[in-house]
Amino acid sequence: MLKKRIIAVLIISDNIVVQSIGFRKYLPVGKPEIAVEFLNEWGIDEIILLDIDASKHSQSPNYELIKRIAKYNRVPLTVGGGIKKLNQINELMNCGADKISLNNIINTDSDLISRAAEVFGSQCIVASIDGKKQNNEYKVFEYKNQKTQKKKVFDLSRLLESKGAGEILINSVDKDGAKSGYDIDLINTVNKAVKIPVIACGGAGKPQHLLKVALETNANGIAAANYFHFTEHSVSIAKSIINSNLKIRYDVDFKYENKLIEDDGRLTKKDESELSKLHYIKHSKPKI
Repeated sequence: MLKKRIIAVLIISDNIVVQSIGFRKYLPVGKPEIAVEFLNEWGIDEIILLDIDASKHSQSPNYELIKRIAKYNRVPLTVGGGIKKLNQINELMNCGADKISLNNIINTDSDLISRAAEVFGSQCIVASIDGKKQNNEYKVFEYKNQKTQKKKVFDLSRLLESKGAGEILINSVDKDGAKSGYDIDLINTVNKAVKIPVIACGGAGKPQHLLKVALETNANGIAAANYFHFTEHSVSIAKSIINSNLKIRYDVDFKYENKLIEDDGRLTKKDESELSKLHYIKHSKPKI
């Protein structure tokens, strides 16, 4: 049985990382090179980089940006945005991508998945679906046109698997940026539809939300974006809580099994007397 993967998603707009809220509002975070470097230091398992401008404005992938980011990266890197042709996938692989994510192109040319899987292998192809609840059903949301389609998430998941996708990335539009927890029913809907690995995204606000996905779904990948940007030691704390309940990859520098963690996912402050003793203890450079 594959161990759960903790995955960071970097949403890129105008060449910078942004915080996405409901697929409509975007707030600047910082340079993607810096984000990738720190995520690697923190012990993240994988990184997914999604350029939301490329498809929306019919642009090609930003190869130079991927090259720069890859220099700071030591974990599997998935890249999405603006991909329409096989030669673009080949170029992204040459720039440092390990896998590619296809989303918008699926609506007009789902056969690209089959062609890409034949050339590069299914393990390199991540099919991305944005799901939104409508009339008690999960429908496919089209980011480019900001419209909910009639197509069901369940049906599209099955189609993409049959086309040769190696993984499904399911993102909840309703939960995006809400920090209220993942849409467990949406994740389980996709898990029921396919046999390939599923990556869940959308809604993480504290480590307990990631744990809930690990315990209540068969998602192989648990992904988050905003949560990793704004919470100290977020990767280590999330992995500590999950690992205490379910064994995962746990190669992080800071482990907190015996530490108190607040309900919001932050560490409880030490007593002042204990903090004062730390002034006389030599510590290596922290990776925070």
